Amino acid sequence: MGNTLIEKIIMNNVGAKSLTPGQIVTVSVDRVMIHDIFIPFVAEKFKEMGFSKIWDPDKVVLIYDHLVPTSAVEDVRHFKIGDQFVKEYGLTHVHRSDGICHQLMPEKGYAKPGNIVFGTDSHTTTYGGVGCFSSGIGYTEMASILGTGEMWIRVPETIKIVVNGELPSNVTSKDVILRLIGDLRADGATYKCLEFHGSTFENMSIASRLTMSNMSVEAGAKAAIFAPDEKTAEFSNVKLSDIEWIRADEDAKYCRVMEYNAEDFVPVTACPSQVDNIKDVAEVAGTKLDQVFIGSCTNGRLEDLAVAAKILEGKKVADYVKLIITPASRQVYLDASKAGYLSTFLKAGAIVTQPGCGLCCGRACGILSDDEVVMATNNRNFLGRMGTNKVQIYLGSPATAAASAITGVITVPEI
Repeated sequence: MGNTLIEKIIMNNVGAKSLTPGQIVTVSVDRVMIHDIFIPFVAEKFKEMGFSKIWDPDKVVLIYDHLVPTSAVEDVRHFKIGDQFVKEYGLTHVHRSDGICHQLMPEKGYAKPGNIVFGTDSHTTTYGGVGCFSSGIGYTEMASILGTGEMWIRVPETIKIVVNGELPSNVTSKDVILRLIGDLRADGATYKCLEFHGSTFENMSIASRLTMSNMSVEAGAKAAIFAPDEKTAEFSNVKLSDIEWIRADEDAKYCRVMEYNAEDFVPVTACPSQVDNIKDVAEVAGTKLDQVFIGSCTNGRLEDLAVAAKILEGKKVADYVKLIITPASRQVYLDASKAGYLSTFLKAGAIVTQPGCGLCCGRACGILSDDEVVMATNNRNFLGRMGTNKVQIYLGSPATAAASAITGVITVPEI
């Protein structure tokens, strides 16, 4: 019996000739990511466990992104504890307001094909877009890894997703993953890996693949992964010949196979207040909006801003609608500026913020109040996610968001 992608990566890490779902193994961790919200708890637990040094400081990445800029006095405490931890244990990779953790990890080459990476955030699944096994963990597990360099895992079952064909021009990877979440439901992939196959995914950019892997956790996935190819090798600055082993066997065993035709997809939205409450955008078109948000670790990359800029070029944001755009990193911000996208946004009447997680996690830069309605490109629309628990959050693609900002109501995008 052959093996899936996730099994191949784990086998390579532990030196096993075969693995089956359900087995418990201990892996050597290639990289970990800690963000500002969790660093006080990680630091406290690390010392409580009796560790005096980190197993490999060069493999630890600390990122300040959720609490920048600060929106509460208590936020400063996280920075002070984080800075002290860096000095005390010699961390070499620290990013203060350089961007969102899940953008920086693949962008800076911290997460590479074939790696096993853990982070203190559920959307750590994002890095499967470049062909690595990445998953979110809690601060106790992270403290343990910092001291030992190891982590136990249960080999997950894998769901194979196959999509072939060419997507309609107004459909993006965000629409695809939302449709899949709607079909799987919020618990349909619990502690499973999603593995993506077919010509549609092969033709997707790395940015689009990262969006797919990012949101897979909304169906409960432990991980979500694409087989690396030439695009991956170029993006991650590795040799293709060094990563060609990361392939699923033809006779690999899957717990479920889901097949789609790309031409059948349409723009969709996750309606309040569950990510699996999926409807075609056309079904809710005309819903009045107070705000539109384009950004986050899901859709704040350069190609997302390019789509938005194309739609907004020469247009104006509707009266009484706030359009907030947040590039996912400083590099994306700079690239968007060079490409003229930021100028387009500003002329259209948008607010462009510094890179960070603020609005997505309800911390800063545009939180909403009772009965306000927002179309957003981030990954969660739970009650209280972006303000009060009476805010209505619709999730959609950058194309849907940009088109809706112009009309002031939820609108089917035309590209």
